Amino acid sequence: MIQIGLVGNPNSGKSSLFNALTGLNQKVGNFPGVTVDKKTGACDLGDQLKASLIDLPGTYSLYPKRGDEWVTYQVLMGQDKDVQLDMLVLLADASNLKRNLLFVSQIIDLKIPVIVALTMMDLARSKGIEIDLEGLERELGVPVVAVNPRKSKGIPQLKKVMAATARGQYKAPAFDFIPNQELSTSAVTVVKQLVPGLSDYKAIHYLINHESFDLTPKIQNEIEATEKAHGFNPTKTQAEEILQRYARIKIIMGQTVAEPDPLHKSILTDKLDNILLHRVWGYLILLGVLYLLFQSVFLIAQYPMDAIESGFGALGTWLGEVLPAAWWSDLLINGFVAGLGGIVIFVPQIMILFGLITILEDTGYMARISFLTDKLMRKVGLNGKSVMPMISAFACAVPAIMSARNIENTKERLLTILVTPLMSCSARLPVYTILIALVIPQKMIGGLISLQGLVMMGLYLLGIFMAMAISWIAKWFIKNKDKSFFILELPMYRAPRWKNILTTMVQKAQIFVVDAGKVIMVISLLLWAMSSYGPGDRMEKIENEYAALKAAQPEAIQVLDKEEASAKLANSYAGILGKSIEPVIEPLGYDWKIGIALITSFAAREVFVGTMATLYSVGESDDESGLLLREKMQLEKKSDGSPVYSLATGLSLMVFYLLAMQCMSTLAIVKRETRSWKWPMIQLAYMTALAYFTSWLVYVLAS
Repeated sequence: MIQIGLVGNPNSGKSSLFNALTGLNQKVGNFPGVTVDKKTGACDLGDQLKASLIDLPGTYSLYPKRGDEWVTYQVLMGQDKDVQLDMLVLLADASNLKRNLLFVSQIIDLKIPVIVALTMMDLARSKGIEIDLEGLERELGVPVVAVNPRKSKGIPQLKKVMAATARGQYKAPAFDFIPNQELSTSAVTVVKQLVPGLSDYKAIHYLINHESFDLTPKIQNEIEATEKAHGFNPTKTQAEEILQRYARIKIIMGQTVAEPDPLHKSILTDKLDNILLHRVWGYLILLGVLYLLFQSVFLIAQYPMDAIESGFGALGTWLGEVLPAAWWSDLLINGFVAGLGGIVIFVPQIMILFGLITILEDTGYMARISFLTDKLMRKVGLNGKSVMPMISAFACAVPAIMSARNIENTKERLLTILVTPLMSCSARLPVYTILIALVIPQKMIGGLISLQGLVMMGLYLLGIFMAMAISWIAKWFIKNKDKSFFILELPMYRAPRWKNILTTMVQKAQIFVVDAGKVIMVISLLLWAMSSYGPGDRMEKIENEYAALKAAQPEAIQVLDKEEASAKLANSYAGILGKSIEPVIEPLGYDWKIGIALITSFAAREVFVGTMATLYSVGESDDESGLLLREKMQLEKKSDGSPVYSLATGLSLMVFYLLAMQCMSTLAIVKRETRSWKWPMIQLAYMTALAYFTSWLVYVLAS
């Protein structure tokens, strides 16, 4: 099986082409020693020819700066022992051909068989750009194929050329794209003798970056000595190379590409950007987009959520009627079914949230958000590149923190990692949903604006505000003199790919149900056991005590049933655990049942709802068995008769879950990315303290 590398500039359509060539035959891992994703897939080229396709991280040139660019560079330099490429498929954006041809020309000079796949041809035509494919192929000396992976166009032709290249019909050009620099010629000759098999251009890179390559100490010393002996200047060599490449690219563009006068061409993207990136309207539109996002999550998901909740309630009631009274039936109904209901009910909201975020990414608006917020980010010690991880954290903090590796500046990267968990991830969504439904009335302001949706948006904005404030404070304590620059390519506006959106929604729902569901189910079943049994003979004493009371007061059996269920729960292992921390959380308005949920939620935030479902199912009386979870929580009273879930308690609890670090996976990934336990421990300490004191303040003010 041959190995084919897929390379190209960021936003060139690489992921779409990888999906089109491999279909579902994909695997995702990590490159050795780094946290960069390694996507591989099987590709059938026809005539019994199989290929392993490797999707390499996007890069603009062979002079890497970011961690993911270094991964691609190491593979192209032959320094990754696990990846030995037989050929490359290089994607080039036809609508920005001049910039893309720089990387194309560098790859050609590595003397690896390469196929140029031209993407965005439809976009180029909309700009009035016409490209002579045959002429471009002749000038470059490598095959050029036009493809549109989003619509699966050009894929059969590309596979034919890939198969032909694999059989040796297409080879790397004999001549270099540009001649070697005079200064480096003699040094290149020496390096090629030291490391046989190098092209002239690859030898130049060995001179520049040999310290980062896996070479023997002897060869390292000899290359170092060659640099000094020949007066090799890496900076000057790189500058001369880039100038020569662009000079040749200009000639090729003049012969093969017809472009309209840019002064007379105004496309839709420019007109939209004048509005969406406006210094006033841009921010107002951004707030409107965010509000519609959270309003939709609430309003659209309400009907399927109500149906799922009613379905599980009816299932629990039916099972209670048909199954005999035994410990295993109680485990099934109050442990398994209650826990499963706590998972499935939030699938509609998670699917809708991810679907809407994918639409923002697909249309090109997500990149505009980064551009729009760069100025604000710099004031708090971050930059525009920090926005993408922070927005990604609305879905999950783990991949969001990993994506922060694209930030070159060490200080800005560390600050981004430290504050990203303050963004409200999808795991918090179930907590917000049930608490908002409990304490915020279903009221419309002006007949258009939902009060519940407004509170939801307020929670997300509070998370953003806190992240900014913490970053501004932390920037004074983290020292780094390196200056950073924010360079971002704004993609063209496009219609969303509905198939891609639906696939993403289904995948994220599966991840939530399977990955989060495992944790929730295990904790739900464990909680059932802890809530159903207690130390010693406490349960037996309670049963005997209430049996005598029921015999003496038959008219009060319903009240006594409820008191008995509550007494058993309070004296169970879970009740004892919750009551042990009640003095600490009582100032926040929480009772011991909420205390149990706070403890179990440190495994994963979304466990809160499953915990509540289990606790209230185990602790319910017969007349409550058919009620929905939020109805049971509404009926919960304190010892003085006041409701547990008042407005003050509900708001305090929402703020606690917004600010607290209740995710072991996030702590683990921060340790992995920072290579130290110092920063995750600092993160855990400051977020817990911030959550406690802010929740206390909210409770006091709202009481």
